[in-house]
Amino acid sequence: MCGICGITFHDHQRPVSERLLQRMCDAITHRGPDDEGIFAQQNFGIGMRRLSIIDLSTGHQPISNEDGSVWIVFNGEIYNHLELRAELEKKGHQFRTRTDTETIVHAYEEYGEDCPAKLNGMFGFAILDLRNRSIFLARDRLGIKPLYYYHDAQRFVFASELKSILQDDEVPREVNIAALDAFMTFEYVPAPLSILQGISKLLPGHSLTLKDGKIALREYWDVKFDEKERSEEALCEELRALFRDAVKIRLMSDVPLGAFLSGGIDSSAIVAMMSAEMNRQVKTFSIGFKESSYNESSFARIVSKHFNTEHHEFTIEPNALELTEKLVAHLDEPFGDFSIFPTYLVSKMAREHVTVALSGDGGDELFAGYDTYIANRLGNSYGKVPRALRNGLISPLVEHLPPTEKKKGLFNRIKRFDEGMRLPADLQHTRWMIFLQAAEKSKFYSERVRSALNGVDSYRHVRGYFDRAGTSDELNRQLYVDIKSYMVDDILVKVDRMSMAASLEARVPFLDHRFVEFSATIPSNLKLKGKTTKYLLKKAMADLLPPEILGRGKEGFSIPIKNWLKTDLKPLMMDVLSQEKISNEGFFNPVHVEKLKNEHLQNKENHSHRLWAMMVFGIWQDIYLRRPQGSRENKAEVQSEVAAA
Repeated sequence: MCGICGITFHDHQRPVSERLLQRMCDAITHRGPDDEGIFAQQNFGIGMRRLSIIDLSTGHQPISNEDGSVWIVFNGEIYNHLELRAELEKKGHQFRTRTDTETIVHAYEEYGEDCPAKLNGMFGFAILDLRNRSIFLARDRLGIKPLYYYHDAQRFVFASELKSILQDDEVPREVNIAALDAFMTFEYVPAPLSILQGISKLLPGHSLTLKDGKIALREYWDVKFDEKERSEEALCEELRALFRDAVKIRLMSDVPLGAFLSGGIDSSAIVAMMSAEMNRQVKTFSIGFKESSYNESSFARIVSKHFNTEHHEFTIEPNALELTEKLVAHLDEPFGDFSIFPTYLVSKMAREHVTVALSGDGGDELFAGYDTYIANRLGNSYGKVPRALRNGLISPLVEHLPPTEKKKGLFNRIKRFDEGMRLPADLQHTRWMIFLQAAEKSKFYSERVRSALNGVDSYRHVRGYFDRAGTSDELNRQLYVDIKSYMVDDILVKVDRMSMAASLEARVPFLDHRFVEFSATIPSNLKLKGKTTKYLLKKAMADLLPPEILGRGKEGFSIPIKNWLKTDLKPLMMDVLSQEKISNEGFFNPVHVEKLKNEHLQNKENHSHRLWAMMVFGIWQDIYLRRPQGSRENKAEVQSEVAAA
């Protein structure tokens, strides 16, 4: 696993500064603490930081082809590189190393821009082709690995993380108001947007070619839903065989590896397959909480005992939130998902024992594991209740229900369901993934932001994915939307940044593209059957996992932040969201923010999502905008925060 970066000037006579490349690499040292490399020639320059996983002795990057005309920097793992290498050697390509990185170079020579389709893995890479003076970038099919880029009339800059691009003093730092609105609405910034104007994310399953100062984007893969009728037994057999192979190839490593274990069906299934494939005890890692409704440790212990794993457990407490500024620095962009903290802490704990950890992410999006899919079905029925009754009687009653401290209590579920039902029906299940409704935005934002957002559809990326889902099946359309949006820009961002913050490589077997393509052929009624989520996955794993795990509902990887904002986190909230700061920033309405704080502290409403998102945005501004732009002090401070985390 690595971090990559690079820059090219459109003026062929303008050389790239190796000092700039060095700064760009230094900003992402956490992604690759073991090695670094830089290659600069005339107006082209590429660099990388390496976390050594495969071919520890000869995997130094950048790597070139035989005559030095094609160079690559690569972040990720290619699990089929040995098979692809054999194929390329038969075609006459000569290899100098055992690393998967060199395989991509020769695949590019042989297949050109079609080479990403030959790769099974997670990747973000850049190839410098000196033969035609071009740069070719590609991101893996599902977006497991990140890739940002900036392009203007003078330059093209790319990197695994935004902070690396910002080492170039000439890259502007202006907040993208549409991206800010998307963040406040969904708690993540959807690709291709980034929080800064002019900086974009390369979409999953896409490549980019830069030549003669112009960029061309190309989609090389998309998931296609095409249900095929087969018996449940046949589907279960194929599912297990494919999943076992997806886990098996992800055990490829020259360093110790283990698994995150929450005690849910996804992580438990991975541990089951690892136990079957490995000839040694599996190392597992989990996070617990003192608050009982948030604590899933007992389920992780059940799985650990069942498979006799070497289990490690850490209990998170409110003082873990001292990490806030450090983790926001790692994220680059504002990110509202509370679970960054347990994800980072379990990664940090795992890194003390292993360098690679397998993670269960992706299973919910492939097999309909979220409560939102059930909520949408209930919503379809509830929508038949007369609007006058819903809005005139039921909603006012629900609004008066007090929030509870539990993670998921009956009152909390009812209030959340009612909130979602107030949103447009065409948003379907995503209504319950929205945290700032349009009706509140007129009070929430400042006049400047409201003016900038005039005519902007806050839900355009969701609606766009619904339109291009390529299936009429309601549930499969919802799964497609989540695969393309929430999974990429929330779940995978969280896992990549927080694991990389601990210099740990996280691998996701559920997102093997062969397994994703197979899941798209499964009839939707075998994914969500009645109110049973992940029906077929549970059936396929029934004889492997303890019954306590198979019968569990979806809990989610969260923290009791709504409670902590009233206690341990209150001083931080009052500081970051002070009226003076909110007024000076000019993005939010300070009067409305005060109202939200007071209602939350008085336990009248649960505003934790809105308050936390604003806090994250304020801290992000402190790190990336308020300090002198381009100053060496600013660079040093950001790098120090990242290193300290």
